[in-house]
Amino acid sequence: MSKHTLFVCQSCHRSSEERPKDQPADSTRLLEQLNSLCMEELQSNNLEIQPVGCLWTCDKPCAVAFSAPYKPTYLFTNLPTDEVAPVLLQFGKLYLDSNTGNVPWKQFPEALQSVSIAKIPVVEEGE
Repeated sequence: MSKHTLFVCQSCHRSSEERPKDQPADSTRLLEQLNSLCMEELQSNNLEIQPVGCLWTCDKPCAVAFSAPYKPTYLFTNLPTDEVAPVLLQFGKLYLDSNTGNVPWKQFPEALQSVSIAKIPVVEEGE
C-alpha cells in the first residue's frame, strides 16, 4: 500500500485575538487529538500524520490535507478544532480504502460538509 499522509498545519489558530504564549495554537491541539486517536485505532496505522509549518490558509484556519501518490489531494480548511479529529480519521479511512482516492460527496462525514474543501487533481506524469 502506498504512503498516505495527513498534513496538519501547525500555525493555524481560529481566534483573531492574540493568544497567551503558554496557550497552544488550535492546530497543535488538533494534532495532539489526531495522534492520540491514531494510537487507539489500528486502521490509522496506514496513515502518517505529519505536522507542517503552514498550509497558507491563514484566513481560514484550521487546515489539513490528505495526500497520497496517484490520488487527488483533499484540503480541508475552516475546521473547528474541537471534536473534528475523529471525523478526519473517518474521512481518512474512506480515502485509504479508495483505490483512486476519490471519495463521493455523499460519503463525506456530515461535519466535513460545512467546511471549505478543495480537491486537487492527481499530477499525471508525461507520456
